[in-house]
Amino acid sequence: MVEHIEQQLAGLKARLSELVDAYEKLRAENESLRTQQDNLIEERARLIEKNEQARTRVEAMITRLKAMEANQ
Repeated sequence: MVEHIEQQLAGLKARLSELVDAYEKLRAENESLRTQQDNLIEERARLIEKNEQARTRVEAMITRLKAMEANQ
């Protein structure tokens, strides 16, 4: 009877250890994913800004070309 209880306790300890390990792995993965998400959000904002700057420059060039064409 005592041996059976000790076996159950050993099994529970092993399972608890597995759960703690799984928790730690998931916590680390979650932290990594949050960092990745933050980096991607920042990168997206930079790319949107660069795209806006490029669009502004292209529009300015088009305006200048139309002005040059009108002067000819």
